[in-house]
Amino acid sequence: MTANGAGGEVGREAPTPSQALVFSRYAEALDLSHAADIARTRALADLGHAALHDARRDGVRGMASDMELRSVAAEAAGMARLTDRRLQVEIDHAMTVIDDYPAVFQAWVQRRIERGHVDVVVRVGARVPDEVRSAYEAAAITVCERDVPSRVRGALDALAARLHTQTFTDRHKAAAAERCVRVFHGSDGMSNLVANLPTVIAAGMLDRLTQMGQWVKDARAESDSGDTRTMDQLRADILGDLVLGGAPVVDPTYGADRAGGLGAIRARVQVAVTAETLMGRDENPAEAVGAALIDADTARELAGQVSEWDRLFIAPVTRTPVEIDTYRPTASMKKLLMARDQHCRFPGCRRAALRCEIDHTIDYALGGHTHIFNLAHLCQRHHSMKQFTKWEVRQVGGGVLEWTSPLGRVYREDVPIPAVCFTIDTADPPPDATRGGPPPDEPPPF
Repeated sequence: MTANGAGGEVGREAPTPSQALVFSRYAEALDLSHAADIARTRALADLGHAALHDARRDGVRGMASDMELRSVAAEAAGMARLTDRRLQVEIDHAMTVIDDYPAVFQAWVQRRIERGHVDVVVRVGARVPDEVRSAYEAAAITVCERDVPSRVRGALDALAARLHTQTFTDRHKAAAAERCVRVFHGSDGMSNLVANLPTVIAAGMLDRLTQMGQWVKDARAESDSGDTRTMDQLRADILGDLVLGGAPVVDPTYGADRAGGLGAIRARVQVAVTAETLMGRDENPAEAVGAALIDADTARELAGQVSEWDRLFIAPVTRTPVEIDTYRPTASMKKLLMARDQHCRFPGCRRAALRCEIDHTIDYALGGHTHIFNLAHLCQRHHSMKQFTKWEVRQVGGGVLEWTSPLGRVYREDVPIPAVCFTIDTADPPPDATRGGPPPDEPPPF
């Protein structure tokens, strides 16, 4: 607060010229960002509409129509350097906003609401029947105009529930049919396991885990076992033990004289680890193939529980798998491809090779050989797209794939570099073999 001269009024300090300039630039940036978001949404919707128009023009329906959208999404993803799955989701979202929520889109254009409002309105509106969507849209705009995007979800949920034509019981039955389990890989060798379950089941699971954890805490207090795990850690450990080692009640043979079939199933995790880490000479991370990095202690613990090993040779210069062998004779082609590809070989796709199909780049029916230089892992989505759209692929050698889009753009898909492998230490290059001397640390021949 400052006084403007003797007997003058006391008021707020006026912004300095430099502050005013900064805020003016920020306002300009907001205007540009808003205009870009609007333009991108319109462009994405136009891409989707064009794909559907081409599908109808060719007289196709169903899967073929979806293939047109996949192809367009893949082309746009290559331009934006994003995954085609993400682009297809964004195209679907843009068409939903413009086609199904025109008033919401217009309010966004006029800056009465923000992009975050639009996303929440569409997400909550997915549960609203078509016949009441217009009423929901009008009321949702009013709700969004009153508050910031992060605080309107509750009000929109209540609005959608009030307008819905079905009872909560019926909606719950439909939602329960979508129950699922997902895993999201994080950092430092950790991941989040997320289960979408009916509330009663989820609450019951947490309560049982808590009771089991409390029992462990009580038992260790009496025995002075030195177990210092917190309740959160105990719940997590008990959940892992139950899932990995328990026999589920849904087992068809549960209660019989012998162990149930489901109870005999054990989890499978493919791990790549260097010999140096395995022998404890370093603490570099190993890799859970198709997932994420894991710590060295866990890798060594898992190694002690297996009876069969795959030995993988990595080219020290290119750092790509070149050969694989086993202690027992086996069909090593699939294993080499699994190690080489790691994931779907369409540009940007990270679907693990374990969940993909081995595809003949040149179709077997057209004379393509069943050989590693004509094989690559493709997920079901991109395998189908290769078959039913104008996307083309060829192998150019060394496991490198070259994809050509319907518009003629070319995308090179190099062989994935393993996260764990031996590399050449450039600070200590190998000896020149032409000089005839023995390698370092090796005794001279006698």
